[in-house]
Amino acid sequence: METKNQTPIKKVKSIESQSLVNHVDSGLPRCLIEAAFVCYLLQAVLNWAPLLHWMNDAHLSWARGIVQTFGAVVMYVGLMRGMKPLYRPFTVWWWIVIALNLAGFITELIPAIMYSIGLPVAVSLMLIYLPFGCSIIFNYRGRLRQVGLWMVLYILISSIIPVVSFLLVGPENGLANLPMEIPTIAVIVIYAWVQRRVLI
Repeated sequence: METKNQTPIKKVKSIESQSLVNHVDSGLPRCLIEAAFVCYLLQAVLNWAPLLHWMNDAHLSWARGIVQTFGAVVMYVGLMRGMKPLYRPFTVWWWIVIALNLAGFITELIPAIMYSIGLPVAVSLMLIYLPFGCSIIFNYRGRLRQVGLWMVLYILISSIIPVVSFLLVGPENGLANLPMEIPTIAVIVIYAWVQRRVLI
């Protein structure tokens, strides 16, 4: 009788131990993960509006595309590989996210198709990041849950604040736009950091 009473408790503890994830083993070299983290930091810097517009005017958007795609894809591949032993690895979701980030890079690389597929890719990223991030939040605890939380905040802030900024301030790139830019820069840095902490 005592064993039967303890069994449900053991099951609950087992589920809790499986859901608490602070680190995953990606199998990727640390130098590659650190390079991806540096790319995220560069992406945050390049997200500053005056620099962003200068790169577009100088036809260097492809360079920004390389930086942001390399950082994201390396981190996502690392998380996908590291989560395979977990009870919910979300492998298909990771592949979709990686594919959409690569599609976004292609739009940066070929400006001619930017206006035809750029918006659908951006909308698709939002439609995937939001439910995927929420799924990670609801299924895991620890540092991995923070990845899901910041994935949601990252896509919301990156997508919504630039639109709000344009409506309130207009295309101005000066100090008037700075309060709107700080969250978009900060969220990239934090999102990169929480991913790095899980992988290293």
